[in-house]
Amino acid sequence: QVQLVESGGGLVQAGGSLRLSCAASGRTFSDYSMGWFRQAPGKEREFVAGMNRGGGTYHADTVRGRFTISRDTAWKRVDLQMTNLKPEDTAVYYCAAAGRGYIATSKTAYDYWGQGTAVTVSS
Repeated sequence: QVQLVESGGGLVQAGGSLRLSCAASGRTFSDYSMGWFRQAPGKEREFVAGMNRGGGTYHADTVRGRFTISRDTAWKRVDLQMTNLKPEDTAVYYCAAAGRGYIATSKTAYDYWGQGTAVTVSS
């Protein structure tokens, strides 16, 4: 089992940047594919970016070119670098881990979730 703790959320103006981090406790991420999701008020939780066990990545169309998922070499932290933020990026962002080798975009594929960190982008 792995525990996930997100950090780095906050309030930022449109066009600004934030870096979210997801730290593992209990074990490393090396046995999991990792994902970042977000949920805006009144909306479904949606996939943002993911990384498989081999370090391959995939980003949703809505954030591609603006957001980048990465990890540290020890597989203890997964980050989401967010640039050129827009008001529509406002949401609670969640880190998740899936016990499978590929990047899943469906939230039902993920086994473990963090508590979320709020991002608010003002116009």
